[in-house]
Amino acid sequence: MARKPADQSVSRDEIIIAAADVLQRNGYESATMKDIAAAVNLTAASLYHHFKNKDSLLLAVLERGLDAVIERIEPIIEAPLPPAQKLRAMTREHIVGLTENTAIGAVMVFEIRSLIHVKAPPAKATADDRLAYQDFVDRRDNLFRRRDYFEGLFRQVLSEGVQSGAFRPIDVPIATKTLLGAHNWVGVWYRPKGRLNGDQIANFMTDVILKGIEC
Repeated sequence: MARKPADQSVSRDEIIIAAADVLQRNGYESATMKDIAAAVNLTAASLYHHFKNKDSLLLAVLERGLDAVIERIEPIIEAPLPPAQKLRAMTREHIVGLTENTAIGAVMVFEIRSLIHVKAPPAKATADDRLAYQDFVDRRDNLFRRRDYFEGLFRQVLSEGVQSGAFRPIDVPIATKTLLGAHNWVGVWYRPKGRLNGDQIANFMTDVILKGIEC
């Protein structure tokens, strides 16, 4: 089948989702722009029209995954619910989101560290290359701030529970990392044809957590 040119027949979002699948299957080091282009029936040259390099594409995958889960969870924070109900609702949104796109979830677990090791352009690089790298660094730093913000939403709810007496006086930072670590790995081991769906997994995990922290 002939490859498509860099036109509107393939959207940016389609490329990002395909890239997540390739990154999950091959890993960041082994995945190539040619692999990703083939997944959406583009030529490699056409893919470069959308994304300058594999680093910028990985960053776009991670941005999409993080923005999606924050969008699902933020409204719960403002809802007039007791902490336990908020935590249950937030856990559901996070886990169901992961089960709806396990590829992005797996990339979030395994490949986010790859962003740290992206090399700056050499001294002889063009001004455009230097500007592109600076834009990448700015977006990367913002991604890490957004990740901290996302974690902070769970810390906030756990802290509310402790302060209100609904939860035991737990170590909130450690409890948050434990909780989110368990959530994130769902995107790695979940199988769509398994015996539990996303809602059922979220309910089970929340029951376990709440039994350990509720007064």
